[in-house]
Amino acid sequence: MDGKRIILDEIHRLENPLGILEAAKNFPSVRIIATSPSPFRKDSHPDASISDRVAQMWLTPMMSQDLTDFYGASLTRRFLRGGLPSFFARSKLEDSGFQEWMDDFWAKDIQPLFRFTQRDPFQRFMELLFARSGELFEAVRYAAPCGVSRTTITKYLEALEATWAVLVLRPFSTRRPVEIVTAPKTYVFDTGFLCHFRGWQELREEDYPIIWKHWVLNELCTRLQAPTVQYWRDKRGHEVDFVLISQERGIVALTGQWRAGDFDSANVQAFRYHYPDGPNWVVCNDVAHEYGHNFGNLKVEFLSLEEMAKRLCPGPGPQESTRGETPDHPMAPPLESPSNGENPPT
Repeated sequence: MDGKRIILDEIHRLENPLGILEAAKNFPSVRIIATSPSPFRKDSHPDASISDRVAQMWLTPMMSQDLTDFYGASLTRRFLRGGLPSFFARSKLEDSGFQEWMDDFWAKDIQPLFRFTQRDPFQRFMELLFARSGELFEAVRYAAPCGVSRTTITKYLEALEATWAVLVLRPFSTRRPVEIVTAPKTYVFDTGFLCHFRGWQELREEDYPIIWKHWVLNELCTRLQAPTVQYWRDKRGHEVDFVLISQERGIVALTGQWRAGDFDSANVQAFRYHYPDGPNWVVCNDVAHEYGHNFGNLKVEFLSLEEMAKRLCPGPGPQESTRGETPDHPMAPPLESPSNGENPPT
């Protein structure tokens, strides 16, 4: 066993997954790669040696670097198909593929971990939540359509968050009277499901702004490797898409804007009235080189997605893989769909 690498897919389905990790300490040269829909809690086992040996990685859907690795595959294809490799690489993706994924998710990820007995209301909730991705979450909106109580809806959301199927953004606030302080925003984990449950077979110009925000959030989660992103909103409707807190930069106000020319500074100005310190980033699809602009006393930096990534985690250059070593035999480029493989409008 010395020097061997063991891969355990869906380790949570085993009777005692932590016991396996504990036994691995007797073979210090053996490396175990284990996948699970929910994160390993380092405080869930009394043996501290396990915590010391476990490193976790959040495998998000395909990120920007992955498109480069796929021979520069188009952004529109990534938006419509989503970032699950099995969906993205197919020459044609049928609608039935999404339902099959939903059924497998229920059987393999939800039932073993949660005590839900009814599949239909749970899947109905997923469909509605995915279609409304990027909106404020209110349990009362889903209870009647799903035929369950508000308490059950809240439990459903907790399960989807625990298994990374939904990203729940909590509001950033210091409990000022003008701020939203409790209502979260929910984002589906992958753009393919957003497009599917909104019935988008092809993307119109007006569809790109909301999908771009999902794409920016996916990049943030991949780079930060932690669900630490928040949002801000006041009771007048001013909103900042994403708020990041760091010791180096302070409070970062980040806006995902498909076109730089559509940026409205009023939202960030309202935010900075209460929280004046920190950089203001607007991450755009049509910005090739970063630049700054002053809106009165407000300084805003317009960035590309690549520049945002560099600022978040400086290190590997654009030709270096951030997901691991480059394979000796790179995979062939996926077949492009004639109708959905074009680059997005700029």
